[in-house]
Amino acid sequence: MTFGEAPPVPPEFLRAAESLRPPEVRPEIELEDLPAPQRLAPYSAAIGASVYRGDEELAVGRLILLYDPDGQRGWEGPFRLVAYVRADMEPEITSDPLLGPVAWSWLTEALEARTAAYTAAGGTVTRAVSEGFGNKAGDPVSTELELRASWSPLEEDLSGHVAAWCDLMCLAAGIPPLPPDVAALPRRSEDR
Repeated sequence: MTFGEAPPVPPEFLRAAESLRPPEVRPEIELEDLPAPQRLAPYSAAIGASVYRGDEELAVGRLILLYDPDGQRGWEGPFRLVAYVRADMEPEITSDPLLGPVAWSWLTEALEARTAAYTAAGGTVTRAVSEGFGNKAGDPVSTELELRASWSPLEEDLSGHVAAWCDLMCLAAGIPPLPPDVAALPRRSEDR
């Protein structure tokens, strides 16, 4: 039995995947490469991130790049970004009925601020309350926000989209984004 060689990875996907790893991110954010889902598109890549204040993790997220040269229904192009952000929140914030629209605006405004052109955006904002019972009855009630979104970037260079996703994670963690003309100070080694 003869097996053919795998087709070469398209250069446009390689360029887009390379731009998922910006040379600099805010000192509160730690990025890592993650295994990408294999069945959503012919080509995929993924990164994960955590937002810290000192040693306390405030938010986590994933950003997945999907590429199908033929596109897929609803994508409006060959690329699709899928984002996930989860952050602990104060109970009074998660009970605010405007949290959903506000959290969604964090994403769209971050994309606009980073001039990350996109189309076909969609997603959900979920508020979760966890209460302990039985031998967990003494555990404190925890509340968190989850934002799941996807959109189609209009360019191969995804650095603006990654920066917007990082801004979104910081906002969800309660850390305001830096103005575009202000650089983050490097993290001191004793902070982490």
